[in-house]
Amino acid sequence: MRKSLSSLWLRSVRQLGKLGKVQARQGRKLLKTLLPVTPRPTAKGRNHTPSQQALIDPLSGVASVPPVIERAIRRTTRPAGQWSKAYFHPPAESLPAGAIAKRMGYWLYLPSRHVWDAYGDTHEPMPLVVMLHGCKQTATDIATATRLNALADRKGFAVLYPQQSAAADAHRCWHWYQRDTQQGGGDVALIASLIDRVRQQHGLDASRIYLAGLSAGAALANLIALHHPALIAAVGLHSAPVFGTTDSPISAYRAMQHGAMLLNTEAAREFTRAAPQFPGMPTIVIHGDGDSVVRRINARQLVEQMHIVNAPWISSAHPVARHHAGRAGGRSPRHGYRSLTYYAGRKPYLVQCDIESLGHAWSGGDGSVDYSTPAGPNATLMMWNFFALHRRLPAASPPQAGAGAPVEMPAVSPVTATEATA
Repeated sequence: MRKSLSSLWLRSVRQLGKLGKVQARQGRKLLKTLLPVTPRPTAKGRNHTPSQQALIDPLSGVASVPPVIERAIRRTTRPAGQWSKAYFHPPAESLPAGAIAKRMGYWLYLPSRHVWDAYGDTHEPMPLVVMLHGCKQTATDIATATRLNALADRKGFAVLYPQQSAAADAHRCWHWYQRDTQQGGGDVALIASLIDRVRQQHGLDASRIYLAGLSAGAALANLIALHHPALIAAVGLHSAPVFGTTDSPISAYRAMQHGAMLLNTEAAREFTRAAPQFPGMPTIVIHGDGDSVVRRINARQLVEQMHIVNAPWISSAHPVARHHAGRAGGRSPRHGYRSLTYYAGRKPYLVQCDIESLGHAWSGGDGSVDYSTPAGPNATLMMWNFFALHRRLPAASPPQAGAGAPVEMPAVSPVTATEATA
């Protein structure tokens, strides 16, 4: 027995060492994935006060299952809806200058209830969740990692997975850091057009379109939400960098590793000056404390930015802080995590969730694919619980302001270090 315990202990130490090396390797590879590559052709315990206890906790939900029963569950609980691949051919004038890819592939999941609707059963239009993958991922990778299709069957929403073309970027990275993209062009304009096309084709609920992403996908999701607030009701950002402070792969790498220095708040204030009628954007930010690819400082600075953007709608002077202890064993192991929630009345409007020991991976996901870990908490369920509280109404105005209609954000140039010191 003593020998067996010693062996287990040594094995655990070795596994921890390997995990650290993996995180370090991901950091070293990060810059390489951002640099231009010759395109190749595409191939087929809570801390809140008693008076605050009645406020909704946007992160409550079940943790993921342990990895030992992962494969068995996938075999017995496959989503029962319609899973299909298609291509979006955008108008030529909406393509980025010099674009190589002339079309965008995407996957669409329509849950079983939607299939029944097609045969005459009456239900209100379904919500739509749009999920954007990260670098070195495909649409099917992020669908597997998040298990979003299975949740869609349970909750009754459609899921759209746009996929970056390998012709546009050999690593399938979204170009969130480019100036044109940050001003609302490029990938932002393409995906916004795709979302609207899919919504119309399938009769989905225009007031309940939600956007989420991981890493580069989260960075792009944030830009789409900011430029098209009339289209998006809420956004979920997992392992996302700050916005508005980059214009090249080098500056993107610097932001992902060191944050935006003092430029993040200035970028957010420039945004609010340029879009005074912005209707607000409910946002949940999830990040791992152990992320060496997009460092945790990005989560803090991103929440600072979104607090500035959403200030007219946030009614709580201070966030409600909660702490959830981790579980090392049992049927639902998870990391401990902390959350800060800013409310609009009793409804959570801006949420920051920091997960202990989590690296650059989707929390509570499917461990069979890269950039995903089965240890909870379940980020997919967290995001949906938050999304389900919000709708995009035809008109929205802050409580202290007069009437105002949603408007798209005007083009805003990113704030660079040179501009800030000039």
